[in-house]
Amino acid sequence: MIIVDKPAEWTSHDVVGKMRRIAGTRRVGHAGTLDPMATGVLVIGVEKATRLLGHLALTEKVYEATIRLGVTTNTDDAEGEVTATFDTGSVMPEAVRKGIEALTGRIMQVPPQVSAIKVNGERAYKRARAGEEVELAARPVTVHDFDVASIEGPEIKATIRCSSGTYIRALARDLGASLGVGGHLTALRRTRVGPYDLSLARTIEELAADCVVLPIGEAVSAAFPRRDVDADEARVISHGGRLPAAGLGEGPIGVFGPDGDLLALVEEQGRAARPLAVFVG
Repeated sequence: MIIVDKPAEWTSHDVVGKMRRIAGTRRVGHAGTLDPMATGVLVIGVEKATRLLGHLALTEKVYEATIRLGVTTNTDDAEGEVTATFDTGSVMPEAVRKGIEALTGRIMQVPPQVSAIKVNGERAYKRARAGEEVELAARPVTVHDFDVASIEGPEIKATIRCSSGTYIRALARDLGASLGVGGHLTALRRTRVGPYDLSLARTIEELAADCVVLPIGEAVSAAFPRRDVDADEARVISHGGRLPAAGLGEGPIGVFGPDGDLLALVEEQGRAARPLAVFVG
């Protein structure tokens, strides 16, 4: 695993392309897209670690966000075209905090039209940019914390801890809509993905000079429950077999052999633990 501090104006795909050159392999992927405007933690998997990415993408995220009230855009962020402006002079901080409270917890959220969600097999952003009005269904997300750092006129700075699949742009849009003045996101920095935070992240320039990696075993131990097995169980799981459940939860669970090496990710179903991904052989 490589934890990248993504620069602004780069797409996640741009980072993957650069890391392919730095790591010297085509087998590189990322866990959870960041919009070009956003900066911060982007988890990169190289070689076998690419098989972890789908599981890591489901973990919670933490962001530092700046929201601008009084202006709406067609992308719900500063990269889009302005669609309307409103006077925010009558919006009081108490109303802002009340609006944020309503957007905290388990909520139903309509994703931005300019998003990577597929509609009839095509990305929503492609349809939207072609001028089509895209109808996206609301879906449940969880905003664990929506903590305001400052409110200065129409600008709100906040730290948001949320479930996978939450659009911070949509939170900005919906907060502005609830206040009757519109809103959009002007800055976004992801500070954590699951257990991986900015303390582990390196810039592209730093990685080009010294490609610091997080060994796959350490990456799994940090993100998931750990199960250590004996030699007999190691042989079974290494060949894709099932183990008796250990009561560690549904998973994913990292399984490590007697030598401490990562063998597999498993999930527990009833009395058995079945492999999700095997990393040996």
